[in-house]
Amino acid sequence: MQDLLNTELWQGNTLADLLTLEFLASAFGSLLGAIAILLLGWIISSWLQTRVQNLGRRNRHLDEMLFDFLASIVRYVVIGFTVLLVLNTFGVKTTSVVAIIGAAGLAIGLALQGTLSNVAAGVMLIFFRPIKIGDFVEVAGQMGTVKQINLNFTELADLSNVQVIVPNSEVWGNVITNYSVNPTRRAEWTFGVGYGANLELAEEIIRNTILADERAHADPEPFIQVTNLGDFSVDFLVRVWCNAGDYFAFKADMTRKVKEALDDGDIEIPFPTRTILNAAE
Repeated sequence: MQDLLNTELWQGNTLADLLTLEFLASAFGSLLGAIAILLLGWIISSWLQTRVQNLGRRNRHLDEMLFDFLASIVRYVVIGFTVLLVLNTFGVKTTSVVAIIGAAGLAIGLALQGTLSNVAAGVMLIFFRPIKIGDFVEVAGQMGTVKQINLNFTELADLSNVQVIVPNSEVWGNVITNYSVNPTRRAEWTFGVGYGANLELAEEIIRNTILADERAHADPEPFIQVTNLGDFSVDFLVRVWCNAGDYFAFKADMTRKVKEALDDGDIEIPFPTRTILNAAE
């Protein structure tokens, strides 16, 4: 029994030393101190995270997504230092802990190269901001509205409002087409009329029909010219500017209205026909 009490257990202390009231009081004090440090670190990290997030929300010219990312980094850094202080309270050498964490981080990094590439791409997307929440984009062959960008993936809502998750490495590593950056877009159509049609009248009908719509911009000047003599038709190329938000509806509406206007003006819209002859006849 005496040998057991004299056995060295922790930091040069024997079991007999650890069972003394002085040591127990010291250990209890260290435990209370550690709990206090944890609570204080948690409160400070939450307060700093909220402050950084509010900084981005108070100024509409700043990107909220960027400040949310920075707020998360601040929070985790404070929590990390808090844990190191707690370990130091119990006499643990934090330099050794940092070395162990570094070695473990290297091993985990090698095992999770694909995941870390998404994280690295997420950081690039957040800092350089080629796309933002609410933008209508086409990335990695997917088209939709950006709903969320985090460190691992980008969330889109496609034209059918279906959720599409794209890994950040696929977004950053491919061509990004952002339809929401510029306030205006140029709509383009090709209208074909018959070779016997009055081209001047056809051009006038097309021009008047499109410019009568309030979504069409008169400046820059619309482009309406014959650009191709096809096998069955004389083709008018039409280019008109409109607001980016009106693009799809404007283009669809004008396709129908110009067709109806050409019909009302007795302008023939030709289409290929095929005659089948019976050889027996």
